[in-house]
Amino acid sequence: MASLAFSAKGCCNMLVSDKYEHRRQGFRLSKAICAGKRDTRDSVITNVATQMPPIIPSPETDVVGGRNHVAWTSVRQERWEGELLVQGEIPLWLKGTYLRNGPGLWHIGNYNFRHLFDGYATLVKLHFENGRLVAGHRQIESEAYKAAKKNKKLCFREFSEVPKPDNFLAYIGDLAKLFSGASLTDNANTGVVNLGDGRVVCLTETQKGSIIIDPETLDTLGKFQYSDSLGGLIHSAHPIVTDTEFLTLLPDLLKPGYLVVRMEPGSNERKVIGRVDCRGGPAPGWVHSFPVTEHYVIVPEMPLRYCAKNLLKAEPTPLYKFEWHPESKGFMHVMCKASGKIVASVEVPLYVTFHFINAYEEKDEEGRVTAVIADCCEHNADTTILEKLRLQNLQSFMGMDVLPDARVGRFIIPLDGSPYGKLEAALDPDEHGKGMDMCSINPKYLGKKYRYAYACGAQRPCNFPNTLTKIDLVKKKAKNWHDEGAVPSEPFFVARPGATEEDDGVVISMISEKNGDGYALLLDGSTFEEIARAKFPYGLPYGLHGCWVPKK
Repeated sequence: MASLAFSAKGCCNMLVSDKYEHRRQGFRLSKAICAGKRDTRDSVITNVATQMPPIIPSPETDVVGGRNHVAWTSVRQERWEGELLVQGEIPLWLKGTYLRNGPGLWHIGNYNFRHLFDGYATLVKLHFENGRLVAGHRQIESEAYKAAKKNKKLCFREFSEVPKPDNFLAYIGDLAKLFSGASLTDNANTGVVNLGDGRVVCLTETQKGSIIIDPETLDTLGKFQYSDSLGGLIHSAHPIVTDTEFLTLLPDLLKPGYLVVRMEPGSNERKVIGRVDCRGGPAPGWVHSFPVTEHYVIVPEMPLRYCAKNLLKAEPTPLYKFEWHPESKGFMHVMCKASGKIVASVEVPLYVTFHFINAYEEKDEEGRVTAVIADCCEHNADTTILEKLRLQNLQSFMGMDVLPDARVGRFIIPLDGSPYGKLEAALDPDEHGKGMDMCSINPKYLGKKYRYAYACGAQRPCNFPNTLTKIDLVKKKAKNWHDEGAVPSEPFFVARPGATEEDDGVVISMISEKNGDGYALLLDGSTFEEIARAKFPYGLPYGLHGCWVPKK
């Protein structure tokens, strides 16, 4: 059981609503109904057992000691939807849909993919309304996924996978398609964002991998086509999205640098705010994510840099599409959102990060901005984290402590013209087991001074982050939730409507259990104690990032 207390204050069996009856595709829930205790002020309590559906065997190889952990096993079928039966209390104010995207299908026929990031996108939803929970999952119908299904083989270049050419002429043709972008994947398996105009878009590192989906049915509606002429093949997988704007970075691989662009709600046209030229080389650093403040965009230039020659290779290199260039140094650039002017460009200690948490402006007593603070999940400048995410490594955990250390890395970027910035741990990494990734905050505090962050930490020994962690950046302490042998996905914070406290809300996660099962989890954002869980009919693979779509 989880290390924080779990309580079920009442139970009953609840009938699935007729609205979802036709969608359940053979998954039968109990129709016995009994009285349950209800708190009409803020919660409803239900507890219903589900009948487990038949499981389709996966061709993925079992590891020594038994079957692969369900977190690293392909999803058992393409789609499912049904009402889950809840133990605990779902607040009645929680009305909307949590969407989680991520790789969930790691094989074609009998061929198994190499890397976590290769898998075809599996979109999962948790719809909360009136204390009830309807869940579902579906494969995103990208061109890459559809082609693989039709041809029974890999047809596009994934993170570490390259299609095998039939002959030399086909190989030359594939290279030509690479330079045009035609052979790059549109497998939108990384994130999902709710745009200010209501469109919901799934994303990955390639620009062509921007796909519009229906948040209710999970149907793939089509490509998100950018209407501008900015070109390029890649972008940050994590744009900054608010009700009023969409900000992202476009790396320039030919003339190393980054375009900072903005797109308004209702538009498909990106407009350039400004450009940052790289200070190091030979290529721009990987920008999986980036932070912003109220007035600035922070552009990280990491010494883990894109590598064109690695893209051309038929077999993956240890760092895949990247190369580590410590001699090129690390930098942080600060650009004014309004003017596009670069107000600071500082050298910082070497760093490796996938995910920035937040950033804000530090002011003096007279209200003048003196520095920018930017926090991230930082891997102590250790690139081996990429290799640890090979599926073979994830599936073959034998109890050894092999997860590389990580911390909340805090960049301090002075705005007084100083050439150097600082990078330090925002709190003792032992507070969260020296594991740190997959973060979220209260979105009301985006770009502002904040206190709390939610992330995945570690309880050692482990080979992957295995706790949910609440970070208090003021007290420099952490609260950790852990379920032995389970793998939790990103903790996503949803604020209570009308809340005045930063941590007044709930944290949503999905848990893959070591016995092959799985469940949706709700934690109290303040106490970080479990308030509800709902078992899936079968365990789902690990997922990456999500978004909240409030009920209209």
